[in-house]
Amino acid sequence: MTDTLIKIDFSKTPEQHPCIHNRWHPDIPIIAWVKPGDEFKVECFDWTGGQICNDDCADDVRDVDLSKVHYLSGPIGVEGAEPGDLLVVDILDIGTLPNSEWGFNGFFARENGGGFLTEHFPDARKSIWEYSGIYAHSRHIPGVRFAGIMHPGLIGCLPSKALLDTWNKREGALLATNPDRVPPLVAPTAPETAHMGSMKPDAAKAAAMEAARTVPPREHGGNCDIKDLTRGSKVYFPVYVKGGGLSMGDLHFSQGDGEITFCGAIEMAGWIHIKVDIIKDGVAKYAVKNPIFKPSPLKPEYKQHLIFEGISVDESGKQHYLDAHVSYRQACLNAIEYMKKFGYSGAQAYAILGCAPVEGHISGIVDIPNVCATLMLPTEIFEFDINPCKEGPTKHITGGPDIPVSYWKDR
Repeated sequence: MTDTLIKIDFSKTPEQHPCIHNRWHPDIPIIAWVKPGDEFKVECFDWTGGQICNDDCADDVRDVDLSKVHYLSGPIGVEGAEPGDLLVVDILDIGTLPNSEWGFNGFFARENGGGFLTEHFPDARKSIWEYSGIYAHSRHIPGVRFAGIMHPGLIGCLPSKALLDTWNKREGALLATNPDRVPPLVAPTAPETAHMGSMKPDAAKAAAMEAARTVPPREHGGNCDIKDLTRGSKVYFPVYVKGGGLSMGDLHFSQGDGEITFCGAIEMAGWIHIKVDIIKDGVAKYAVKNPIFKPSPLKPEYKQHLIFEGISVDESGKQHYLDAHVSYRQACLNAIEYMKKFGYSGAQAYAILGCAPVEGHISGIVDIPNVCATLMLPTEIFEFDINPCKEGPTKHITGGPDIPVSYWKDR
């Protein structure tokens, strides 16, 4: 039996747990120590710390306090790990928790974070997904069922003080270019909602003033949202502080490439089973700047896809120069418009792209002025034929009793 190194009492708030933190800072105390070669399990809150409920109302997504996220389990120290080493993390297994066989997807209101397509979907929405073994389905989005690829959306090591200062300097400079932008350009420090693990109150208050938010991926790993980082995968993390300080959370049952809805996967609480090791001086040996990921051999075997293309021309017809962001957005919008022809609302189609195992690719990035981005939508996830045919769309999802909540209608 593998020991559970970090256990969570889900009747308590994240802030009542010294083994949980929601900021990055080198002085957050290590909560537990392990040895190279050790295996252990870690329990994790969902990324919001329980702010989202299993119901048919999106008010909780609309009102969620994003200055609190993400809630991470850790940090865990590995004996012998020193700055300049690589911390090797094998993800052996991931699972759901008893009495929590569900997850959620949502998109935030534009004024509270927005998302990849916030100009088109500015209002908060939520879909609840139930699990049947490896499969997920939703009462809010009928006609779709797919196999999940459970993975940690966020996993990484503590930064050094020098690295933290670098983050604050460069992100602060970007924020200063347009400090009033909605949504903001970066997630600014929010010391009033920082939870610094087991750090003493006075020290925690001071550290929170400079602690980094967990929203973006950075050199240490962090919020990378790589959907194929499931059981059987491996990660090589640069070590910046003694022991490494490994933390993890933001578990996903399934996700499409890009996590385009921002609250974009099927978010869940759960547990992760990992093994750790060390490569001494691995950063220099392998010229590692950002973590290296080795994906799992496990992957849903969807063989049939429709591939939607996008180019660097935005919705207004403006030409951009080799802009992959614009191109992928166009590929997503093209897929959404297609699914609307089968009766889905635009919001429902958007949610499908965030939750289902769609694949995004940069198919061409050298042919000026257009990047060609593609989105591969597996047709086998639908309970009806979604392929083009001479007769036109023959199966229509309608807003009848299968869709019990009006907020999925486009406004």
